[in-house]
Amino acid sequence: MRPFSARSTHDLTENELTRALARARARGPVLDLTASNPTTVGLPCLSERGRAALAAPSVATYEPLPFGLPDARAAIAASYASLGAQVTPARVVCTASTSEAYSWLFGLLADPGDEVLVPQPSYPLFAYLARHQSVVPVPYPLRYDGAWHIDLPELRARVGPRTRAVVLVSPNNPTGSYTKRHELEALLDLDVPLVSDEVFARYPLLEARGRVDTVAGVQRGLVFALSGLSKEAALPQLKLGWLVAAGAPDRVDEALARLEITADTFLSVGAPVQAAAPTLLEEAGAARGAILDRLRENLAALDVALGSTSPLTRLRVEGGWYVTVRLPRVPRGEAARSREGEVSGPHLGHEPERLDEDFALELLERDGVYVHPGSFFELDGAHVVLSLLTEPAQFRAGTLALRQRADAALA
Repeated sequence: MRPFSARSTHDLTENELTRALARARARGPVLDLTASNPTTVGLPCLSERGRAALAAPSVATYEPLPFGLPDARAAIAASYASLGAQVTPARVVCTASTSEAYSWLFGLLADPGDEVLVPQPSYPLFAYLARHQSVVPVPYPLRYDGAWHIDLPELRARVGPRTRAVVLVSPNNPTGSYTKRHELEALLDLDVPLVSDEVFARYPLLEARGRVDTVAGVQRGLVFALSGLSKEAALPQLKLGWLVAAGAPDRVDEALARLEITADTFLSVGAPVQAAAPTLLEEAGAARGAILDRLRENLAALDVALGSTSPLTRLRVEGGWYVTVRLPRVPRGEAARSREGEVSGPHLGHEPERLDEDFALELLERDGVYVHPGSFFELDGAHVVLSLLTEPAQFRAGTLALRQRADAALA
């Protein structure tokens, strides 16, 4: 008898880049341009006031409230005013993470075998979350023409009889593109529930016309806005996420009634972080300000490193922690040739989908710089993705090496 479920079966084989990273770190320091943990990159961390709030006397008493403690929900609701949405605490559901919020919503909206539309490119987490709820993720494309946008005709074509939700990530990881007002209105017209991941919404890097900061104020259809302390307050170690239900009142009421059973089943959010939530959200602006300064500094440094003559192209980024760089058409690198026994030949002639992985591998093995290939995010073409959260001196050194490696590849 098979002891494990099919949905818990995953390919556990390490890819070549992961193996190369382990070898490189065994040799010495690596310039890691993929940093995503704000607590390890020299940024302000949890304040003494925040620490004290986590140890408040009230945490000694257990209150098993499915949607969370009233003060926490009220603080979360109030935080949406700065995004232009009026939210009542009754529409806030506390979760242990945004991943848990996704899981609950997939269970709320979809039966096994049903479909949810997810953006492509985007973070690869969706495949795992959908699989664990026995839901089928169906990608819809984001297109780039100097700015990223949803391919609405293609998205509409992928809505089928088993479509139960459309997932938005705004701003997207890694494209850094926000949902635009006309896109949101078009999606609401589909009359399919929307799940909007807004964890990076408070990190705008430029003004984008028609930008939607949150869907929490939508008054038709059924929509859910997701966020959490991990990005909002740069506190991933304090496991508190949330979802806000919005839309037509009758749909919102039914969704919350059903979600209450799920939330009551798990009761997953701890008392200390809920008790501290008002304080942590009050102080979050300072952490976000420091991060925004870091993001803008590194983005400017990248532009300086690339200059006006670089074979690399930095794509437009509207917000978030990441930036995408398009690679040139380069010959296949030594790392790839030695790995595959290839003597010579232009890489794009026969395996274009692996150019970014080969470039990232060569950059790591020759220069000690680690970046994510765009293919990790299902980006079409050849790109690498960098984290703007990286410590600035490390980021400058890494992007200079990135530029030099691209120049050398074309020499």
